[in-house]
Amino acid sequence: MSDDIRLAFAHPSERAAALDPARPLRDRISLRDHVVEVEIGAFQPERGTTQRVRFNVVVEVRPHPAPLDDDVDRVLSYDAITEAIEAELSAERLNLLETLAERIAERILIEPQAMRAYVRVEKLDRGPGALGVEIVRDRRPDAPRLVEPVDAEEDGLHHPLLVFLSNAAISDPALPRWLDRMEAGPHPVVLCVGPADMAAPQSVIAPAQRRIDLLAIEQNAWVLAGRDPRCVVRGSRTEIDWAMKHRQISVWAPSKIVLDAVDGPSASPRDALSLVLWFAGKLEASRIVVIDAERAAGAGAAEVTRVAPDAAESVL
Repeated sequence: MSDDIRLAFAHPSERAAALDPARPLRDRISLRDHVVEVEIGAFQPERGTTQRVRFNVVVEVRPHPAPLDDDVDRVLSYDAITEAIEAELSAERLNLLETLAERIAERILIEPQAMRAYVRVEKLDRGPGALGVEIVRDRRPDAPRLVEPVDAEEDGLHHPLLVFLSNAAISDPALPRWLDRMEAGPHPVVLCVGPADMAAPQSVIAPAQRRIDLLAIEQNAWVLAGRDPRCVVRGSRTEIDWAMKHRQISVWAPSKIVLDAVDGPSASPRDALSLVLWFAGKLEASRIVVIDAERAAGAGAAEVTRVAPDAAESVL
């Protein structure tokens, strides 16, 4: 077996030692054969079930300029590797091992001592052998610091006003005026809707029905989008975060965020308001307003303001 082929299947630590031997000397820390049960994968049989995923990680670190003196604070902790894996697995459900490996490497390389990361991720239950990916990433010159100062004003922009619109509110002629008031307020705006009044198709298979019900909400989100050009449908957290930062209105399309959530909602999509309250918690919403004549007089969570359409302008 040639040396190149041998190294291709060697542990990342051996590859790290062989790669670019002329570069400046660096120390290495590693994590070997760390196995976690996780839900991941792009194929339908991989949804709703967990599989074993194995992690092998090597991190090249810049030696501390002073003697270590057996001081744990002067070295990169092994916990930085396991915590990076745990953080990315808990952030959201992913389809691709490539995405997971990339995010783990990025998180590790935020550490000030970390200079290069080798990350190998393998599925152990998808075939007769291990199926996986290995990446090598270098620290970027513009790598973010572990703790960034928080601008209070900017931080406030990330706690949106979340407004649930009933079907009557979607079609209300006052909608443009409501949007004017929302835009003029201190917080970014995320609009949420339930399904249209027409009945959705039915399936005896629960996962299929869940998708059907989520898509019914998304269809109604597009109905709202057609009412005013400021109502832009967004289906991912990245899109919504970008819109909040730029003070643009979002209409939540829930399928991706709900289906990819590691700690998904217990509420059925048929209970649209409960689904919205779950999402409000994820966004750390500053306020929740429900514009719905039927719900205005009903009981509900203390943090929710319920109002009929003809009174909506008074609370927005």
